[in-house]
Amino acid sequence: MVAVSRTFTVHQPVEKVVDYLADFANARDWDPGTLSCVREDTGPLRVGSQWVNTSAFMGRRTVLTYRLETLEPRHLAFQGTNESATSRDDLRFAEVPRGTEITYRAEITFAGALRMLSPLLRLPFERLADRVVAQMTHVVDAL
Repeated sequence: MVAVSRTFTVHQPVEKVVDYLADFANARDWDPGTLSCVREDTGPLRVGSQWVNTSAFMGRRTVLTYRLETLEPRHLAFQGTNESATSRDDLRFAEVPRGTEITYRAEITFAGALRMLSPLLRLPFERLADRVVAQMTHVVDAL
């Protein structure tokens, strides 16, 4: 398993930030690795809503189906799966004087032989996490 976590502040109110990030289709705007992210269901967002996310990482393209696992006023969690990995994105939100503090934790668990590569992927995932923070901050601040 590879886990990365970042805490950072954006200059928007909590409700606006949570509403925007709850729709995982917006990952194509704030996640530099996401190439496309399409919602599979319709209607209001709810626990169980799903998206197909296509991303590129280290020159490889991968597709995961993400499901909204937690939808609370200060907490969102998504789980993405395919045959070779399970990804969990956990976002927690706190009101701060100048906006919203976001704590974003991503965990990727690889299946089969890929598990042995986990230690080698830590640094590339740390670099990606830094890029996510920069891009998410820019996009959310511009809402």
